[in-house]
Amino acid sequence: MSYTVGHDHDATLDPPRVQEVSPGVFAYIQPDGTWFINNTGFLVGRTTGVTSVDACSTERRTRAYLEAIAQRSPRPVRTLINTHHHGDHTHGNYLFGDATIVAHDRCREEVLAAGLPYFPGVFQDVDWGELQVAPPFLTYSDKVTLYSDDLRCEVRHVGTPAHTTNDSIVWLPERSVLFTGDLIFNGGTPFMLMGSITGAIDVLENVVRPLSPRTIVPGHGEVCGPEVIDDVLGYLRFVLDLARRGKDAGLSPLQAARDNGLGPYAGLSDQERIVGNLHRAYADLGDGERGAKLNFAAALIDMVAYNGGKPLSCLA
Repeated sequence: MSYTVGHDHDATLDPPRVQEVSPGVFAYIQPDGTWFINNTGFLVGRTTGVTSVDACSTERRTRAYLEAIAQRSPRPVRTLINTHHHGDHTHGNYLFGDATIVAHDRCREEVLAAGLPYFPGVFQDVDWGELQVAPPFLTYSDKVTLYSDDLRCEVRHVGTPAHTTNDSIVWLPERSVLFTGDLIFNGGTPFMLMGSITGAIDVLENVVRPLSPRTIVPGHGEVCGPEVIDDVLGYLRFVLDLARRGKDAGLSPLQAARDNGLGPYAGLSDQERIVGNLHRAYADLGDGERGAKLNFAAALIDMVAYNGGKPLSCLA
C-alpha cells in the first residue's frame, strides 16, 4: 500500500510506501532516499500501541508518515525511537503528540545543539514546514529494551562514532529484523562527516554483521539483506584508501576527490558526499579522537564546489 506525499518539486519521485517486513513490523520507505529523504518504521502492538523508529525531515513528510501509521493501526504512537540526531530522523519528533521519545544521551545533546535547519547556499530550497525542536527525553548510555506486546526490541548504542557520535540500532532478535538508521545506505552514498569512517567500518564489522540479520531496514534506500553490509564497507574502505593517498600527496579533500574520481561508486546518488567523507577520513588518519568536531561549514562548502558551485539537490 502506498501513501502519496504530494508536492510539486518532488513529483518525479515514487510515493512513500509501507512494507511489512515481519508480522506487525513495518518499514516506511521514502524514495529516492537522497538528502533528507529517509526511511522510518513502526511496530504495531495490540495492547502497547505503536512504536516508531524515527521521524521524517519536514512537517508534510512526517504528517504523511503518521497518516500511513493510522491506516495500519487505530492505536496511538506511544514510543518514538531516534536512531541518531540528524534532522531527517528527528525534525518531525514534535508531531508525535504524547509519545515518549527515546534515544542515546548524546542524541539529545546534538538535537538541542542543532536546533532548526539552516543551510544557506548549501541545499536547494526546502519547505520544512512549521518545525519545532523536540529532543528525546528518555535517554540511555548503552542500551534499552522495549516491548511491542511480547516482541522484544533491543535498542543499542553502537559504542563508537560511526555515521554520527550517537548512532543506535533497533534489533528484533525473534524476527531477525534490524533497523540500522544511517549506518546503512542502500543505493546511496554513505555519509560519515559527523562520525568516523574507521568507526563505521568497526561497527559494521563487529556490531552489525555478527547479528546476522535476515532483513535490514536501512536509513535510506530499499529494504535489503545482509549483503548490503559489504557494499557499504567497500565504499568506506575506498574512501579511507583515497584519503591515505591524498594526504600522502599533500592534497586537500576536495582536490583528492576531483583528481581521483569515484571508481566503482560513480553510480551512487549524492556523489558530492565523497568530499565530506574525505574531510572525516583525513581526521581519522590524524591524531584526534573518532568523531571529533570538524569545520563542518568548510566541508559543506567544498561539497558545493564539487557540485559545480551549485546548491545540492534536495527534494525533501
